[in-house]
Amino acid sequence: MDKMDELWPGGPVFVQETGVFKLGSDSVFLADFVNLSGTKTVFDIGCGAGILPVLIGTRLPDAQIDAIDISKDAAALAQKNIALNSVNANIMHGDIRMYKETLKAGYYDLVTANPPYFQINSGKSAENAAIAMARDERLCTLDDVVRAASYILKWGGRFAVVYRPERLSELFVAMSAVKIEPKRVRLVLNRPDSIPSLVLCEGKRGGRPGLNIMPSLVLSNDDGSESREIRKIYRREGY
Repeated sequence: MDKMDELWPGGPVFVQETGVFKLGSDSVFLADFVNLSGTKTVFDIGCGAGILPVLIGTRLPDAQIDAIDISKDAAALAQKNIALNSVNANIMHGDIRMYKETLKAGYYDLVTANPPYFQINSGKSAENAAIAMARDERLCTLDDVVRAASYILKWGGRFAVVYRPERLSELFVAMSAVKIEPKRVRLVLNRPDSIPSLVLCEGKRGGRPGLNIMPSLVLSNDDGSESREIRKIYRREGY
């Protein structure tokens, strides 16, 4: 039987299936971070189970939302989840490295991505091959994702990504190489005194230099209880 998770009472519901990278908080944080002002067209690279199309689609019901995943099972699950949540989105099974052959140049206002975090042979992958390709760069590198984003973004469009802080310099270099200027960065910390575990970044295609380092997103208070901001993101009682 499929496992079903509800993000918050009365909120989006997601089916989880064996062999597809399980739902995590990374994409939830990215959906909260992303600037949706003036957005009419959205593309999600590597949509997995469809959490970003669902969360963005619930906030932008009139937007055109397209997404792609190289895993046939993941794309099918994403399609199931957008239908379950009555979101209007188009999920494609395909290889983002073929973007010039399959996607429209300069079409989207916003591109989002939760790409594989680890370099191949880094020792941080998974035994399951389907899950491993979502964790490491065996089928899709950071450069692949960023080049595709630049190609399909409008001039002035935004690219929003969640990534690992130890690879932030690589992310900046990759973005700058294809004329996506980093504009906003937010670090994610487990506790106020801990080192960052994730980084949220937004860039603008053709943007001018000027980077805004935002206050960190802290997940837990010193006593281990959920922070007020996490309670707000997940619609917890009393936030």
